[in-house]
Amino acid sequence: MLDDTLLDDPAALQRADHDRALLALAGSGARVRTALRLAEAAGVDRLRPDGRPRAVLVAGHGSALTAGEILAVLAGTASLVAPLPPTDVAAVPRVDRATAPPVFTAGLAWQLPGWVGPLDLLVISSADGGERGLIGLAEQAYARGCALVVTAPAGSPLAEAALQVRALPLPYVPSNLPEAETPPGPSAEPDLPAEDPAALWAHLTPLLALAQKLGVTQLPYDALPATADLLDATAVRCRPDAAAYTNPAKSLAARLAGTVPLLWAEGPVAGAAAGRFAAQLADRAGRPALAGPLPQVLTAHRGMFTGQLGAGADPDDFFRDRVDEPDPLHLQVLLLRHVPGGVGGSGGPGDPGEQDGGGPVEVPEDDEGPRGFGASRAHRLAAAHDVRLTEYASTRPDPLHALADLVALTDFAAVYLGLAAVQS
Repeated sequence: MLDDTLLDDPAALQRADHDRALLALAGSGARVRTALRLAEAAGVDRLRPDGRPRAVLVAGHGSALTAGEILAVLAGTASLVAPLPPTDVAAVPRVDRATAPPVFTAGLAWQLPGWVGPLDLLVISSADGGERGLIGLAEQAYARGCALVVTAPAGSPLAEAALQVRALPLPYVPSNLPEAETPPGPSAEPDLPAEDPAALWAHLTPLLALAQKLGVTQLPYDALPATADLLDATAVRCRPDAAAYTNPAKSLAARLAGTVPLLWAEGPVAGAAAGRFAAQLADRAGRPALAGPLPQVLTAHRGMFTGQLGAGADPDDFFRDRVDEPDPLHLQVLLLRHVPGGVGGSGGPGDPGEQDGGGPVEVPEDDEGPRGFGASRAHRLAAAHDVRLTEYASTRPDPLHALADLVALTDFAAVYLGLAAVQS
């Protein structure tokens, strides 16, 4: 269940936010600016590439892999961009404290595809810099003659290894918040600590700065500074002391409470945001969610509308005593869209997304504006089964800015949902 009163109590939210996730998200814009400045100081601006690499591989885990997926979306079909996830894990001896287990991610292992060679670029990104598997991956790439870029904290083993294999070292910008408090009660898995919710931007910023220089993306020259401004604007709209009825992230969190979210996306930009939201709901709110692109999800999720989670799943047992039963879970469809031309027949300066600093537009259920066939079919399917559908659309023409709109809103919503959830 959700404690609605907590959402409108900034002091209670602060007490519940043991790892300062809200503060971390509020500082996302500052981290983009810092990462961009440090990437330029590290030499990205001075690169003189001879054309684009044949392929760009982005290795890491968690938000680092998400950054690779976002780069693939922004690059489109003009360049081959492939996220490279870990393929195995090995045991790691305890080296820090005798009583603490080793961090699970330190033992992850990566393997380069067989076709990778001197024409390709490998980008390795890590928030910790202690993964032995990433150090081994850098050595593999060096042996094959790949161009190498490593984003890792200064002084970490991975940053030191980058110098040995002649990689371009780019700094990872950590959060400058104090060390998180230990929450009361049962703690999380000690060898799987929760990820910094704003780490995505620390991974993504140097990656996009590099991609711009190499011609992998066609972003405007000021795309990243403007993204930092958009993240700041979202942090203001979604701040803890903003009332729930004016705070879009709190409103979205309240709608998702007690539901099984189906995160549907129209277009590749919205698809990346939906995948990120599903991961954040699991990590920050402990909630399962299913994400996927239109129109595939219409068939993949069709059976859920007539199953036990559908609104009409129990039509015959009207007189059953439900006093001592918990509220049943129901489906909630969240439709994310990138609509550069505007929604509801509007667009440009008069579009709601360009008012009060911009941000995703919540499209009313009765809006009859132009939609693609997939989005129209999604609305009809939800209406036919009495399943609530909430739609958010970003109207910004630049895909990176649209993605920042959607990701920033849903990141805040996932954190608010986790903070306000009360164990029954």
